[in-house]
Amino acid sequence: MTGRWCRRLLLGALALGMTVCLGYAAPAPQSTGEEERLESPSPADEELIRQIERDSENVMSGGQFSYDPDGRRDPFEALVRTQNQTAKGKRPKGVAGMLVAEIDLKGVAIDPGGSPVALFRGSDNRGYTLRVGDIVYDGRVVSIDSSRGLVVFRQHVDDPRRIKPYRDVVKRLYPIEDDDDSLIGEEGA
Repeated sequence: MTGRWCRRLLLGALALGMTVCLGYAAPAPQSTGEEERLESPSPADEELIRQIERDSENVMSGGQFSYDPDGRRDPFEALVRTQNQTAKGKRPKGVAGMLVAEIDLKGVAIDPGGSPVALFRGSDNRGYTLRVGDIVYDGRVVSIDSSRGLVVFRQHVDDPRRIKPYRDVVKRLYPIEDDDDSLIGEEGA
């Protein structure tokens, strides 16, 4: 039985070798003209190819290298940026220039109109008041709960790993034992 398999295998290899040696080729597919259009690049494409080849030769020979970002991010910038790094120039004075982390909650009250007001000390050691909707440098006030003594800020976060571009930060007037509510809306942070 093994002799038969060897003969069949030998005959198959011989037939394959003969077709290769004789130059047997499969019939060419019908041309639709699209292949010709795809194979012949336009003059603009040819110029781009020549430019890429020149740039490649310059890089390999130790010449000058240039990078055209064309709307892409800088690969040498950190993925996670804080609000300070993204802003150019000085921060505005007063409440508009304070970060959520710099705000020190000192009290919560209710104004004569019945709306809650947060009393805090800023980074400049001055007293300020905030109402719901007021904007600070890296966020805004979302809610003020005068009965529980807490203020919730929605802080803008530029982190590509996060689904939401913000996080809710709770400032408390009275400390609590378990610190689970210190950051509301955090997902794995």
